[in-house]
Amino acid sequence: MTASERDLLVAGVDVGGTNIEVGLVDDRHEVHGRAKAPTPTGGPDEVLDTISRLIASLDADPVAVGVGIPGVVHEGAVLTVPNLAGWHERFDLVASLQERIDLPIALGNDANVGLLGEWLAGAARGARNVLGLWMGTGVGGGLILDGRPFNGARGAAGEIGHVVVLAGGALCTCGRRGCAEAYAGRRSMRGVASAMVDAGWTTSLFDIRDDEDKSSLTSKVWARALDEDDALATKLFDTAVETLGVAVGSAINLLDLEVVVVGGGLAEKLGSDLADRIAAAAEPWMLRPSPDLRFVVSELEDDAGVVGAASLARAAIVTG
Repeated sequence: MTASERDLLVAGVDVGGTNIEVGLVDDRHEVHGRAKAPTPTGGPDEVLDTISRLIASLDADPVAVGVGIPGVVHEGAVLTVPNLAGWHERFDLVASLQERIDLPIALGNDANVGLLGEWLAGAARGARNVLGLWMGTGVGGGLILDGRPFNGARGAAGEIGHVVVLAGGALCTCGRRGCAEAYAGRRSMRGVASAMVDAGWTTSLFDIRDDEDKSSLTSKVWARALDEDDALATKLFDTAVETLGVAVGSAINLLDLEVVVVGGGLAEKLGSDLADRIAAAAEPWMLRPSPDLRFVVSELEDDAGVVGAASLARAAIVTG
């Protein structure tokens, strides 16, 4: 890497419910170095300490830092984070991180920055109206509308996981009932699987978890259980796909989209088959979709959020 390339590097940070991914990204959206650690469960300060440590471990010093976090963000603060332990109140993430890292810092929602990465350098390149559907610990979403990222009035737009698909339905991690995430987020699916085992069902999910030396039912665990035709895993995953079909079909009716990008840990493990299944599940709920509508799987995988978050940091430098 030349000195001029090093001067252009910014750090992108993707905070997930399971792991924190950090990478150095140049102005061509190429990732030059990566670091990763489990997401701490002790609250905001532990997460920021981990981010600081990961950035310090990279091979070069970035000129700015962009962070994507799985919650509602507004003007540098995190308003709510349903899927991270210990995040109970509004938290000024940018100011707190700058106490640890003396660099310009930009903040965005993790699914928004994941879609931004795909729009800049991945599966959504060139599209003008896009929904990003991110399947991981929870279900996140992001929007590109009329050729521009759309975050809404307070940074909360695109929350497809909290579209209510069944009034009074299953309890979601956000505290409401009937959200798509209550049926299709890994954390919610794990809770249902545990309850059904207690009720007498059998499943290999927890044996696979232990065999893979995982602390939770990760995307890898679900993918293996599905590949082995585990009956309970298949039942829960079928419900997840059907539920997402309702939410995505309704979003298409509202926004007249041309591309749906499916990303996150489950998409990385299941590939284009997952995008095809969600497309089929959404079709019965769509009124008059574009004949050119495409469902595609993320191309950048883990790098999508890193690239998107880094682009926020680069924009912050440009705009001052």
